[in-house]
Amino acid sequence: MALFDLKGRVAVVTGGNGGIGLGMARGLAQAGAAIAIAARNVKKAEAAAAELTKLGAKTAVLAVDVAEEAQCRKMVADTVAQLGRLDILVNNAGVNIRKVPHELSLTEWRQVIDVNLTSIFTCSHAAYPVMRDAGGGKIINIGSMLSIFGAAFAPAYGASKGGVVQLTKSLATAWAKDNIQVNAVLPGWIDTELTKRAREEVSGLNSLVLMRTPAKRWGLPDDLSGVAVFLAAPASDFVTGAAIPVDGGYSVQV
Repeated sequence: MALFDLKGRVAVVTGGNGGIGLGMARGLAQAGAAIAIAARNVKKAEAAAAELTKLGAKTAVLAVDVAEEAQCRKMVADTVAQLGRLDILVNNAGVNIRKVPHELSLTEWRQVIDVNLTSIFTCSHAAYPVMRDAGGGKIINIGSMLSIFGAAFAPAYGASKGGVVQLTKSLATAWAKDNIQVNAVLPGWIDTELTKRAREEVSGLNSLVLMRTPAKRWGLPDDLSGVAVFLAAPASDFVTGAAIPVDGGYSVQV
C-alpha cells in the first residue's frame, strides 16, 4: 500500500542495534527503507545491520555517541554520504541510572539528560536543514511511560522522557511549515536488555507490570515496528506533535 511504502526513503536510527530501536528498524526495513544504524557499540550494530540486510534493506553502520554534538552532525552527514539522503530520523538512544533522587549525583543526572533529551535536540537540529532542503521529513522521538508517570527510582530518566514530549511539540510546531512531521512514541514495558536490568534492580516490577497491563504481557521490540512505519510513511503526513503510547493498555487502566 502506497500510504505505508518507504521504498527510496532513508532512515537513521540511533541506538538501533538492539531493543526498541532494532524493532523499529526492522519495520522500516520491511517497508522498503534503507537504514543507518547509529550506535556506540559498532560490533553489535554490524550484527543488526546484517539482520536488516537479510530483509532486503540497504544498510550503513555509524559509530556515534549521541551525547556529543559534533558526532550527531557527523552522523547526519555520513548518512547522506553513504545512503544518498535522509528522510527519517528515529531518536531512540537512551540510558537510565536507577537511583532515588537523594542518591543521584549531578554528574549522573547530566549523563541521563544529555543522552535521552539533549541528543534529540542536537540530532534533530542537524537533520533539519537536510530534510527542509529535500522538501520534508519525519522525526520519531522515543519517550516512555515515564513521560506520563513518575517513579521514585528514575528521577533523571523521568525528567528526560517528560522533556521528550514537550520538545517533540516544539519541533512539530516550528517545522510543520517545512513539511517535517515530528512525533513521539511512548513505549510501555518492553522486554529489552534495559528492562531486564530493571527487573533485577526493582523488586516486584515484573508482577506489577503484568498486573497493570491489560494485555497481560510485556511488550516485544517488534511491537514497535508498526507505529514506526506509520509515523515514517505518507500515512501520517497530517499527524504531528503527537505522543502515542504503545503499551498494551498500561496507561489507560486505573
